Amino acid sequence: MQPPKTKPNQFIDPTMLFRFELTIRRDELEWTDKGLQLPERCRVPSFGALADRRNYADVRIAWSDSGLGFQIRVFGKKQLPWCRETRLDESDGFHLWVDTRCSPNIHRATGFCHRFLFMPAGGGPRRERALASLIEINRARANPKQVPPDTLRIKTLARHDGYELSGLIPSPAMTGYDPKDQSRLGFYFAVLDRELGWQTLSLGPEYPVMEDPSLWAEAQLAD
Repeated sequence: MQPPKTKPNQFIDPTMLFRFELTIRRDELEWTDKGLQLPERCRVPSFGALADRRNYADVRIAWSDSGLGFQIRVFGKKQLPWCRETRLDESDGFHLWVDTRCSPNIHRATGFCHRFLFMPAGGGPRRERALASLIEINRARANPKQVPPDTLRIKTLARHDGYELSGLIPSPAMTGYDPKDQSRLGFYFAVLDRELGWQTLSLGPEYPVMEDPSLWAEAQLAD
């Protein structure tokens, strides 16, 4: 009898073998009653697919002198997003890490490292309101300046099989953000979904990507 064929285990995430660099394009970041509408050229890749993590979201990110903006579309859902204002780390949504000084060799976050969360729901008495927040990074040597709750802009639109979410991070909400003098950022994102899994820029949650800037990619701000 032939032994059953089994898929070999991956001892290392394939994305660990690379140092990723991506380009973030400039846009006017014009905010409307529907949030942001970013063009095709602002789409960014999710290299986590190299480790068989599912790609279920279209992710677009852009920059301007006034800040960073994004637009994502999540497809293929059958359940409502799981979002809790009291459990931000575990909530579905768009999690974004930004190091405005791009320090790829440090292992603990500095005061220039930020983690933002944009959730399609979870706020308000009935957990129906979209919510944006700056979250402290575990083991950080220092934290960036605090962001007033109404500083971050967010808009969500429900779809029959998911949702659209867009957000805007004004430059004052990012300590050290200065595209003219510092056009490279340390950068990482993950779309979290309890139903569909993690869609990541590179490494997955098996690695300490949420707290170690050396595991993030580098982003070049370009026209």
